[in-house]
Amino acid sequence: MAVSRRRFVTSVLAGSALAAASTTDLLARPAHAASPPGDVVGKVTVGYQGWFSCPGDSAPIGGWWHWSRDRFQPPSPANTTIVSWPDMREYTRSYPTAYPSLGNGAPATLFSSYDQQTVDTHFRWMQEYGCDTAALQRFNPTGDEGPTRDAMTQKVRSAAERYGRKFYIMYDVTDWLSFQTDIKTDWTTKMSAHTASGAYARQNGKPVVCIWGFGFSEPSRPFTPGPCLEVINWFKAQGCYVIGGVPTWWRQGIEDSRPGFLDVYHSFHAISPWMVYRARTVEELDSYYTNVNVGDMADCAARGIDYLPCVMPGDLAGGHRKHGDFYWRHIYNMVRLGSQGLYVSMFDEFNEGNQIAKTSETQATTPAGENIRALDEDGVACSSDYYLRITADGGRMLKGQLALTAVRPTPPMVGTPPPATGNLAAGRSTSASSQNGPFPASNAVDSDAGSYWESGGGSFPHWWQVDLGASYPVNKLVVRLPAGWGARTQTITVLGSVDGSSFSTIAGASAFAFDPATGNTVTRTLTTTTARHIRLSIAGNTGWAAGQLSQVEVYASSGTTDNPPTAPSGLTVTGKTASSVSLAWTASTDDKGVTGYQVRQGGTVVSTVTGTTATVSGLAASTSYTFTVTARDAAGNTSAASNAVTVTTDAPANADLARGRSTSESSHVQSYGSGNVVDGDANSYWESANNAFPQWVQVDLGATRTVGRVVLKLPPSSAWATRTQTLAVTGSTDGSSFGTLVGAAARTFDPSTGNQVSLTFSAAQARYMRITVTGNTGWPAGQLAALEVYAS
Repeated sequence: MAVSRRRFVTSVLAGSALAAASTTDLLARPAHAASPPGDVVGKVTVGYQGWFSCPGDSAPIGGWWHWSRDRFQPPSPANTTIVSWPDMREYTRSYPTAYPSLGNGAPATLFSSYDQQTVDTHFRWMQEYGCDTAALQRFNPTGDEGPTRDAMTQKVRSAAERYGRKFYIMYDVTDWLSFQTDIKTDWTTKMSAHTASGAYARQNGKPVVCIWGFGFSEPSRPFTPGPCLEVINWFKAQGCYVIGGVPTWWRQGIEDSRPGFLDVYHSFHAISPWMVYRARTVEELDSYYTNVNVGDMADCAARGIDYLPCVMPGDLAGGHRKHGDFYWRHIYNMVRLGSQGLYVSMFDEFNEGNQIAKTSETQATTPAGENIRALDEDGVACSSDYYLRITADGGRMLKGQLALTAVRPTPPMVGTPPPATGNLAAGRSTSASSQNGPFPASNAVDSDAGSYWESGGGSFPHWWQVDLGASYPVNKLVVRLPAGWGARTQTITVLGSVDGSSFSTIAGASAFAFDPATGNTVTRTLTTTTARHIRLSIAGNTGWAAGQLSQVEVYASSGTTDNPPTAPSGLTVTGKTASSVSLAWTASTDDKGVTGYQVRQGGTVVSTVTGTTATVSGLAASTSYTFTVTARDAAGNTSAASNAVTVTTDAPANADLARGRSTSESSHVQSYGSGNVVDGDANSYWESANNAFPQWVQVDLGATRTVGRVVLKLPPSSAWATRTQTLAVTGSTDGSSFGTLVGAAARTFDPSTGNQVSLTFSAAQARYMRITVTGNTGWPAGQLAALEVYAS
């Protein structure tokens, strides 16, 4: 079994003179996308382990693979490899463990990745939450786990095809000392066959392969540059688009990177530096952004390399997540940097606590007494899909569908919040009118009674505010200052709101007298008011010319909240264009009345309406989108989601339908693979095997389209002399039965007219377009630099 690659931790050098100096000469160069949008550029990719199995699931490896240290014994507190517990509610098959029962008394069970239903569930979540592509992890497959990993590839392929996602193979060379030979054999004899699937990811028309681990300084990767460079160039010669999973400090060759590997790193088509366990706080993320990521991006842009950085939700077990603020800051930093795509680490990494897959929300669904952190670990109630919803919002921001914002737009809880017991403000999101130095608003809801918020000085009023995460019938407020402070009186008005914008007064301005003799604590009973946002407006302070709060506690009048509306039903697509989708649904019901509906893409609100129809605009053409609808009531509660609908927007008027799509061929020579005909590069080309006609090249348009014209090109260079190719155009809706669109005939490619041929035919329905070549006067092979397909 491979040693985990993710436990190697470097010191945080970000901010050092060394890090800053290494980027100076590159910062003036503007960043640009080296490649057009494809299945990784412009997209969200998630790392997918798929490596959990259980006794009885038929996996060849047998036992509790990756759940237990001793895989032949069931996972238990003394025999475990995991630090987070999955939300098991959507798996149809589960396996009993030796852990204590969950907090709610239910047995502690886990899933097997070897069950197709598990993989289908995960890829359905990817579809629902905007995860475009999955990078299937593949460690050394020559040992006892090889047959299981081989089978998992087929299961992932099936799920990706079923749910309209893309996937690619991500080789991890950890402890794989014979990788230089083995990886080529594995690709040619096993993995390359999966590129025939329309779900296999392609970038610039080329099948994507990632190699993770070259250049890392740990003993488990003792490689020298030569073999690494040879393998990268070998994959490129196979016509692949090759991504490098590289060390954090790859550019400087320090810390987690071996020196002397820069030529290896620069040989990749794309670079994805590792970041797991490198940062634990938002401040550390910002330091890496300034002193590492900016220089990395500039280096890649200067060399035409795509920059696909790793983003992470944070280690749940280590308390790094900050109820989503850490993850959002990482995504925000990489989007504002101009990154070409995002690589999320990881989707299902329950072993190290950085998973985004649905996770136990509270101790009620976690083994009792075992100190396994649930998503509410810092006092903020989070729905199990919270980090998937953040991923969806981050993807929309990456694609320009959501404005760049440093403020997390994703609420921690959707649907019915937990019972309103205890202090509702603990650990919740806060804001304030101002802040003095290192005394932020969040200090008033943390567990440290000595920390405090202080507003900026100057004229009053100042205000402080907390978002409770849902609307509650609030009826009590407790406000504290540090116990050692001298007496003072602050004049405070208490306000509430269900939406965060329209506030009403709960308690008018009055004197809050803080006296160290009584613990500097003031308790107020409030008129019961339904509110989600509580604001304290401070008009004066006898002890200091600013607002000051050490702890604010908010309590509700009962153990339950106002019930949310029922979920909308019957969501359907009523129309679509290249840039919009129209939807309709059946109304929800609510005991206090439905006030509106939110149309969501993944977990992100893309439209808010009061009726039961909506049109979502500003969408990308020829792109698949999944929508749901939720209802809101007068108390600010949000319903569960409706059924999901998936729709692909129309192609733009007269656009090239083949650009960047998946391709296949009868044969090719050297590095002249079929992907070259759709990569947009006029000088790259496909060339078939020589002296063996007929030959063909084919493009998968991704869906059945109306087609009426193809444009065929050769490189425009004058070195390509006039030649005539005898060719035919055929089309198919299923990839197996082809009909003739243009009969075989001699077509002349002349450099004086751009070395291109345009063929128009009667409009037809096709998903697969094939060019069959039976002769060429210029070279004994089929040759094409571009295959463009148009509706008319």
